[in-house]
Amino acid sequence: MSEQRRFLLSDNQIPTTWFNVKPHLPNGCPPPLHPGTKQPVGPEDLAALFPAGLIEQETTLAPEVDIPGEIIDKYRLWRPTPLVRAVGLERALDTPARIYYKYEGVSPVGSHKTNSSIPQVYYNMLEGRRRVTTETGAGQWGAALALAAEQYGLACDIWMVKVSYHQKPGRRTLMRAFGATVRPSPSPETEAGRRILAEHPDSPGSLGIAISEAVEVAAQDPTASYALGSVLDHVILHQTIVGQEVRLQLEMAGEEPDVMLACAGGGSNFGGFALPFVPDRVKRPGLRLVAVEPAACPSLTRGVYAYDFGDMIGLTPLLKMHTLGSQFVPPPVHAGGLRFHAMSPLVSAAYDQGLIEATSVKQREVFEAALAFTRTEGILPAPESSHAICAAMKEAVRCREEGKSECIVVNVSGHGFLDTSSYDSYLDGTLEDYEYPAEEIAAAMASLPQV
Repeated sequence: MSEQRRFLLSDNQIPTTWFNVKPHLPNGCPPPLHPGTKQPVGPEDLAALFPAGLIEQETTLAPEVDIPGEIIDKYRLWRPTPLVRAVGLERALDTPARIYYKYEGVSPVGSHKTNSSIPQVYYNMLEGRRRVTTETGAGQWGAALALAAEQYGLACDIWMVKVSYHQKPGRRTLMRAFGATVRPSPSPETEAGRRILAEHPDSPGSLGIAISEAVEVAAQDPTASYALGSVLDHVILHQTIVGQEVRLQLEMAGEEPDVMLACAGGGSNFGGFALPFVPDRVKRPGLRLVAVEPAACPSLTRGVYAYDFGDMIGLTPLLKMHTLGSQFVPPPVHAGGLRFHAMSPLVSAAYDQGLIEATSVKQREVFEAALAFTRTEGILPAPESSHAICAAMKEAVRCREEGKSECIVVNVSGHGFLDTSSYDSYLDGTLEDYEYPAEEIAAAMASLPQV
């Protein structure tokens, strides 16, 4: 095995296609349904929110989709990203396992989200749309979309989950620096926001609420499109550039992965990292693809596989997902990007078909693991990414206890340089663990649509 620590690809090794997992799912993926007719939605049903290029990507069954050269040129600003062997962490854990991490924090906004924001705004620009609206939790997606909109000359309106709006002022500032308008959600500026505020004046907000606000505004403006940072198939498609680079870098390292882990909220980060390895998982059943979610918002480990709305008000198509119910409002954990009530249909289908697995971790152990990573690898990871680091460390300890030398690969989807208030809470001893009560999950699930 190579003694290298960093495995770097050249500019001309950036993948030129996105990987589509749909043809590799034995039982396929159930289609989205119209909330009124309960029939599969067609392209015309999505045209008010998305440009034709993205609708085509959302529905295609082609195993690969070409990446336009202009997008690859934009990607070159930060791609390819490094794969690094975590030698310091291995030593600290005294493990025979070999731990590698893919580091997406080198992007201009510090996370993987630019992998999809650039192509989404590009296709909107081609169709002549002049404005994009979106929601954001911790702010990584909002910052990424604001950057892309500025690159292509589009206006950008962002509804940021209220608790994160106040917890993470640095990301709010970054979005505004790129020229975006940022509002705390729920807001009094939309019918959806006013409805929530009337019932819950002190609502901390949720991604489901913020989606309702962004979708409402986009649907009322013929020059606007809605852009989503996770969940939908075309977003997962764009993110697969990550997993494809990992494959090339592991070949450089002379490795085959035994366990691959990434955090999972809506599914774009985990999906882009792990789903390109589903064909490998079919051929090599011992390969484990592990989605790591917060115990406070456990859609895979405690949700049900059912059709549900992607937003709280019910403006989106019905998607077959592992869900906690669209009325579920997660507690205000610091991993704001993981506070979504459901999981991507593609990730949900892979989980339902036994191709991937899932685990959940608590907030305090996540920050403990994050600081261990910081002190051994020199990077302060995002709270979201730290969920995967936490689970990877547990796998490394298992390897030590079982005497196994396995290859563990973890996706560090972003840095935490704008999440320092979260780390302050942990270091000051004020950070709490949350594990959502079963009765509250049951109450949220009672509102699932009947399909």
